[in-house]
Order: sequence, then structure tokens, then C-alpha cells
Amino acid sequence: MTGRNRINSAGIFILIGLIAVTFAGLPGNAAPRKAPDPVSEGMIAAIIDGDTVILENGSEVRLVGIQAPKLPLGRRGFKPWPLADQAKQFLTALTKGKSATLRYGGTKIDRHRRLLAHLFLEDGHWVQQEVLKAGMARVYSFPDNRSRVDELLAAEQRARRAKKGIWAHPYYRIRSPENLKRDLGSFQVIEGSPKNVAIVRGRAYFNFGDNWRKDFTITISPRDARRFWRDKDIVAMYGKERLRVRGWLKEFNGPQIEATHPEQIEVLK
Repeated sequence: MTGRNRINSAGIFILIGLIAVTFAGLPGNAAPRKAPDPVSEGMIAAIIDGDTVILENGSEVRLVGIQAPKLPLGRRGFKPWPLADQAKQFLTALTKGKSATLRYGGTKIDRHRRLLAHLFLEDGHWVQQEVLKAGMARVYSFPDNRSRVDELLAAEQRARRAKKGIWAHPYYRIRSPENLKRDLGSFQVIEGSPKNVAIVRGRAYFNFGDNWRKDFTITISPRDARRFWRDKDIVAMYGKERLRVRGWLKEFNGPQIEATHPEQIEVLK
């Protein structure tokens, strides 16, 4: 064997070794897990947290439409939200070991390979509704998953008025548009009346203070605007009403929530 052939052969062995090491590093020494099939029913075998379960067939199901208090689940430096353990315990008592029907109202599988479904138990109970009625979650919707949100909001409101579960804890109280700096980076429900509405290059801004560079704002992008109105007057819809908005609070010229779909904004008559 010539020197050049010996070098080529060594390179091939090194490449094979690198491939072997790469696959050895995958969980279970296997290829990445494929997305699950969107099954229509299954037995609930385990509970991950207050809004996520595992079926007997191994599929992970995210209870679409709600957000329960979060647990760390292995995330470094993540502090559990208040009542997270209680929310998991409630969902465990409600569902574990029971057969459920899965119904889909939008996107069926998320980027984490979880099924996105409404769960209905054999006795007819709608799991999301029961969790909200007990005050163990908030309504949490997405532009590609908005089914039955009105019913979920009604269940949340009953628990909130009765101060059940999370609604008795200051961490989850409804915020006013003022003094939101400490809440940046968190999911919040905020109530107030916009002082003015502006549309700039197709983007809508609902300003809740006199200084739009510092005060709380709801914004809607041109891309998302078509979900809110077509031929309707945006000022007549929202500009003179008291609103309740929910979403992740970010910093951009003051605290801001970007609304992507109408279910995020309730008009309070």
C-alpha cells in the first residue's frame, strides 16, 4: 500500500469513527425521535406538569388552550411558578389512569413533538375546562390554535371571580397598565383603556399612556391584522373600550404585548 493510500484509508476510518460517536450520543443510541401520530384516544399514563400528560403509547400531549403554573422540568436556574406543584397534583387526580378522547382544533403537533389537543374523559368532562374552573391555569391561545377559546375564557372568569387557585395569589393578579417594568419577560393579563390608537405603516398601536415611548402598548402587525378586522374600524372596535389583553410582556418603547389573534383581547362592557 502506498503512502497516499494509507492516508486515504486512515481518513475513512476517522470518518466512520466520527459518525459512530455522533449516533452514540443520541438518546437511547438511536436516531432522533419522529413526530407522533395525532391519535384520537388513549390512556393517560403519567403527568408531566399542570398542562402536559403522557399517554400509554408514549405520546406527550400538551393541553391546548391553557397555561398552568410552570415547573423547572430540568431547566437550570428556572424557579417554579407559585402553585405549580398543586396544578400538577390537580391534573393527576383528575386524569391519571383514565381513558381520554383527543380532539384537535388547529395545529396538531408542535415543535417539541407534542400533540396539541383538547382532552375529554370517559365521564364527559373536558379536562381544560375543569382545570380552569378549579383556578389551576389561565387561558393561553395561539393564532394557529384558537378553537373553543370563548368557552375557556368563561371558565377562567368564573374561577377568577371566586378567587380560586391561582386567582388568590398575587403572582397571577390582573395587572393595570402602569408600573409593568418588573413584569417584563413574563406572561400577564392586563386591563385598561387605551388613550389613543395609531396605525403606522399598517401596524396598529394601542397606547395606554401619554408617552408612547415609555408607557404600555398593545401592538398588532400588518401580517396579523387581518385576523382582527377586515372592513371594520379599528378605533370603533377597541379604541374607546376597556380592554383585557393577555400575552408575553416585552420591552420595546416601554412594556408591550404583541397581539397576534383576537382571542388575546377581550372588550369589557
